[in-house]
Amino acid sequence: MKRNEVTKVVKSPPVLNRRRFLGTAAAVATAGSVLRPGASKLQAATRETDHFWCRLAPEGPYIDSQRDHKAFGFGDGKIFLSEDNGHSWAHSAAFPEAENITFSCLLKNGNILFATRERLFLSTDNLRTHRQVIVKNRDGSDYLPHTPKDANQPGWYFHPLDGIHTWDIDGSEMLVWGNYCNVLGGAVPVNIYYSTDGGETVKIAYSFGQNPRFQEKGAEPSMLLGDPSNPVICRHVHSVAFHEQERAFYACTGDIDRGFGNECHWLRGEYDAAADAWDWQVLISVNSNSRYKSGGINIVDGQLYWAADANGPKLPKQKYDRGIFRCAPADLANPNKHTMLFNAEFEMANMIIEDGVMLAGHCAPASTYATGIAISPDLGKTWAQYDLAEYGPRSPVRFHPKNSDGWFRVDLRKGWIERAEVLFIKPKT
Repeated sequence: MKRNEVTKVVKSPPVLNRRRFLGTAAAVATAGSVLRPGASKLQAATRETDHFWCRLAPEGPYIDSQRDHKAFGFGDGKIFLSEDNGHSWAHSAAFPEAENITFSCLLKNGNILFATRERLFLSTDNLRTHRQVIVKNRDGSDYLPHTPKDANQPGWYFHPLDGIHTWDIDGSEMLVWGNYCNVLGGAVPVNIYYSTDGGETVKIAYSFGQNPRFQEKGAEPSMLLGDPSNPVICRHVHSVAFHEQERAFYACTGDIDRGFGNECHWLRGEYDAAADAWDWQVLISVNSNSRYKSGGINIVDGQLYWAADANGPKLPKQKYDRGIFRCAPADLANPNKHTMLFNAEFEMANMIIEDGVMLAGHCAPASTYATGIAISPDLGKTWAQYDLAEYGPRSPVRFHPKNSDGWFRVDLRKGWIERAEVLFIKPKT
């Protein structure tokens, strides 16, 4: 079989009942509501393809994140922790803002870091208690969210698009992520955050500049969101990943030049643990019809892998610079040295690689698939695409690594970014 050959394109029959998103339109627009708590067993129907099994999450807490045998969920004014991959929920606590949770991360030491739209919380005792974490600026001062003119539109300060946020570095776990924002929920500054102590403290690793397009309406110059000293602007962060051999982080952003400069960048950051300091360099800045408008950065055997999200204006006969690519880090700026692993027809800004399996999702509004999934079982040598059409128009985002039962966890977002369902995928490898 030739490299990059697509082995299958499958439109799936409507064999499953789609899980309906519950909650008011207002809740959806401000990070979504949750599925109704109640089920204690994983009873969702499972379907099978040639390459994987898949199923929706059961009725119950919205399963927002997973790690090994644990899962974190929320719903009906509560937060939940499972110790058996969501089969049951051994721990729970009241949390009135549950429907506004936009981020969660289960840390190696057992801590749980989670966030609403503009506030960050930490539990160190399996949800018996939790406390707010105030982010720190690079100078050690408190980094506080702005006061929005509309209290229902505070912005998504901590919501990510990717699903891998922790790495073991020199025997310690490091948490790094960026916020995907300025689509729903209100205007917000764009940052990359980090923690080196299990979420006890969270700091700013990088702050993007003040983008005139994404500000509170009528804001005075002194109230503009973003770092006034940084000329690099963007709309949001698409992905952050760690390169173990280089001991460096790679990040990419979106979206398009709106008359104030490019918003699509690739950055490389090195962290000095002894000094608790960062050194970031902008590697590439482009407009939207480019493979560098991308997401799903993964690093395998020292090579960069990513999925292009190219879109925007183009000439009539010009093609979109899309695909799934691989290159050595030193060759990132030279497209002639990139290997196209998959000639993707549609935008794909989300991807995960684990144990040689590559999973990528279609951006539903730009695809002829309802819920499009591309899979390679052999690190990009062969590919198949499936349309899981029974779920309706959904964009797979926030791919989380496999749990102890071998299932990836994926957000299914209504259209592009409104929360809807959770999908689990188990490869046949």
